[in-house]
Amino acid sequence: MISQRLNEHWQHYTGTLGGVWEVWRGDKLQNHYNVPWQAVTLPHTYNGLDAMDPDSKYYQGEAWYRYKLQLNNPYPEGRTLLHFEGAGQRTKVYVYTEEIGEHLGGYDEFRIDITEAHALQHRVERYEGKIPLAIMCDNSRELETIPSDTSDFNLYGGIYRYLNLVYVPAISLEHVHIEVDTSGLQQAEATEQRHCRIAVRATLYNPAMKQEELELKLEIKDAAGRCVAKSTLQCKPWQQEQQLAQFELPNPQLWSPAEPALYTCSVTLKSTYGETALTERFGVRYFQFQKKGPFYLNGERLLLRGTHRHEDHAGVGAAMTEAMIREEMQLIKSMGANFIRLGHYQQSRIVLDLCDELGLLVWEEIPWCRGGLGSEQYKQQCRDMLTNMIQQHYNHPSIIIWGLGNENDWECDFDYFDEEQIRRFMKELHELAHQLDDSRLTAIRRCEFCKDIVDVYSPSIWAGWYRGIYTDYEESCKAAFENVDSFFHMEWGADNLATRHVEKVYTGFDFIAGSGASTDERDGDYLLTGGEPRVSRDGDWSETYFCEMIDWYLKCQQSMSWLTGAAQWSFKDFATPVRPDSPIPYLNMKGIVERDLTKKEAYYVFQSYWAEEPMVRIYGHTMKTRWGKPDELKQIRVYSNCEQAELFVNGQSLGVKLRSVDDFPCAGLRWEAVFRPGENHIRVLATQNSIQVEDQLSFVYQVEVWSEPVELRITTHKQEDGRIFVEAAAYDLQGVFCPDASFFVRFGLTGNGRLLDNLGTIHGSRLVQLAGGRAGIYVDPTGGRRAVISETDFVTAGGPAAAVEAAFGKQQPAVPLSIVSVIAEGMKPAYTVLC
Repeated sequence: MISQRLNEHWQHYTGTLGGVWEVWRGDKLQNHYNVPWQAVTLPHTYNGLDAMDPDSKYYQGEAWYRYKLQLNNPYPEGRTLLHFEGAGQRTKVYVYTEEIGEHLGGYDEFRIDITEAHALQHRVERYEGKIPLAIMCDNSRELETIPSDTSDFNLYGGIYRYLNLVYVPAISLEHVHIEVDTSGLQQAEATEQRHCRIAVRATLYNPAMKQEELELKLEIKDAAGRCVAKSTLQCKPWQQEQQLAQFELPNPQLWSPAEPALYTCSVTLKSTYGETALTERFGVRYFQFQKKGPFYLNGERLLLRGTHRHEDHAGVGAAMTEAMIREEMQLIKSMGANFIRLGHYQQSRIVLDLCDELGLLVWEEIPWCRGGLGSEQYKQQCRDMLTNMIQQHYNHPSIIIWGLGNENDWECDFDYFDEEQIRRFMKELHELAHQLDDSRLTAIRRCEFCKDIVDVYSPSIWAGWYRGIYTDYEESCKAAFENVDSFFHMEWGADNLATRHVEKVYTGFDFIAGSGASTDERDGDYLLTGGEPRVSRDGDWSETYFCEMIDWYLKCQQSMSWLTGAAQWSFKDFATPVRPDSPIPYLNMKGIVERDLTKKEAYYVFQSYWAEEPMVRIYGHTMKTRWGKPDELKQIRVYSNCEQAELFVNGQSLGVKLRSVDDFPCAGLRWEAVFRPGENHIRVLATQNSIQVEDQLSFVYQVEVWSEPVELRITTHKQEDGRIFVEAAAYDLQGVFCPDASFFVRFGLTGNGRLLDNLGTIHGSRLVQLAGGRAGIYVDPTGGRRAVISETDFVTAGGPAAAVEAAFGKQQPAVPLSIVSVIAEGMKPAYTVLC
């Protein structure tokens, strides 16, 4: 098999066409009536920016890609395939104007065989022997497809995972599955007679039904590359899946988060049509969700410490490159996680490969998410996507759970809702999953009337956010644990705006019922209006509160001996069409990192409980200003996994404190100090087994009292890469900075250059709430020399035009001009000129 990624030289058009001929019509008509094609690189989505546009709904509809394909298949009578690692949400493939294949489903892989397309046999002369390839992707909403558009994520369109050109012989291997039987390990835990059995099964790709003799060679190597088993066989081609060999591995090296040992199985097929090979990795491990008890991996209790992932990134949406994915997954591992739920759909093969390599246990699920249950067509898509997910990701030792759905009690897509019908179909999917793979378990999250059907169940527990207060967490979990055989807490957390910090958090303790009150999220609780008092509606959405909540949850989890595990929602902020009122519109802001992977303070709270490498972090690195009264005692919080830490304020030691998990908050690593007005500097030195780590930060302590903000002031900062950071800050009538101001501001740009917006980050959004009294955005200016005319110059000169004239004289500068504005309701607009 020969495979190559087709990344470069693509052209794209967003919109519908009169027909596939319009893809190529412009070539014949010499650009008359031509479609405005744009050069793009794969992976690509046409929703990379508009998913975060605060002023309009993201585009859902058809879009087109075209490519001139040079073929060079070396195999006699070989097959030429297009292997899509994922494209959304419905895909049709054309060679010239002939449709040769289609696929429904935005997240599973599929292959299109273009060998026998008419245009391959009769090459179009005007393309000089190249194959004109056209691909239509369509993410239009259809009620009879999954996922529902009421799901809390965007249904991206485009070829947003890698597309590969693949050459294979006339007879080749399609799938190789390695079945690992660990019963011999489990039965011999107390002895040295430990072994496992490996069965290797395969399916062929043989569309022409060739019958020539095959020779197959199998070889298994351990993690060190040593051959531990091999065999050869000769046979005729077969249909469906067939077992090729069975091996016994004595005393195998076990896969675990701490030591993710991977074996490889190589199968080489040789025939008169050529030789091809598939190499698959697998691991040896066994696990158990003890009935009414904790989780065990390889016979030992393991507390599953997890998070969740959406395929979504600033500026590119779902079209993440391999480098982006690797950076994200490494951050998750470095945080100390040993588990991840891939919500709410089958994700990239790159993600699963990294979970295997890094040691992250996985719950992966199909996108039957909210909406109810549709017709037979709807059900068949669920079956197909479950089958594809299991077949395509069968060999990954990281996967322990196949998810069958999410929030299936959330009705909205149909004018009927039948619980019994959903139960029957859930049971069908459960049985299908076990038929395809009986070595793993099934699970769902939040559908109480189906919790007895699946192997593992997660109820909805959002103590301290959508319902209740965070100190209700352990009691809520214990009550849910008693109602199912295997309990796993998926999804907890709080929305938090990056760089927003407060001196006193809103916890809801004084206003929200606690101690036994319901903590489950209900339909509509995510809205910012109506309903009962809740922190999600009434709170400050600060990093300060989020860190405090995390601290409490992790402290509790560490002492809950019966707990299987829990996973915070979600590792990264992500785009969603159902949250237009968020402080950054259309963003779910529950991330530990921003949408561009910038770490928030929460990342270090998790590290203080989960990471093994010594670390220390003073809370508030992005809190430029703290405030209070002169001589007021202020708390300094430090998060560390070290046994002790010493704090210094303005060079003076405040003493050494010992870490104790039960001492909330910060496991006892907190100090009180009096800050001096103006600049302050804090340093901490933490020690663990003679290893020392340190952290430091500076901030301004403001003692001046402020009133309501009435104006915005702009500053600019040139970056090394040529961008300009424009920041607006709120001040009151007396000119005192307002560090707790949190209203919306809108940035605009007139003239040359552009705002770097629609990124879904605190400094990449043109409509955003202030955080710490400030908001900022980056500007990409055009060439020429740069001068900055401040908002004060505008006021003095009498307006933007007069300010430019005052700076440059009556003759306008012969360089590009950009006027950046920032406005907020009830305030006079502020401006700065970049030129």
